[in-house]
Order: sequence, then structure tokens, then C-alpha cells
Amino acid sequence: MPAHTHSAKHEIIPCERCGTAIECKANAYTKCQCSVVQLSINEVQHISELYDGCLCAKCLFELQQEYREEIGA
Repeated sequence: MPAHTHSAKHEIIPCERCGTAIECKANAYTKCQCSVVQLSINEVQHISELYDGCLCAKCLFELQQEYREEIGA
């Protein structure tokens, strides 16, 4: 019986915030486009309260900046 290979493929999905097509690599997180944005645990929590799905790196960076402005960092 052939091995299930679906997890090796990466899904193209829209960014929940801007709609840009992004390649979700949840099974290879370190290779995913979103991994370039280094978020603190507080930033992750803030963003996860606003969005449920995947976001592109540009939106993650913008949300990180907005959060830092809100808290005066």
C-alpha cells in the first residue's frame, strides 16, 4: 500500500487579512514564509485574538508594528 503523501504537499491559501495567496507550510514551519517574522509570545497572542487562519509575512510584520505602537514599545 503506498504511503500517504498528502502531508508533503503545501497548500496555497489566501492570507486571512489581505487575501494574498500564500503557500502554507505548517508541516515544515521553518521553511514557511511566515517564519521570517519573529514574534514575541505577547505578539502571537494579540494576533491570534484577531485572526484564526494563516497570514502572510507582510501582514504579520504590520500587525507586529501596530501591536508595538499600541503598547508603546
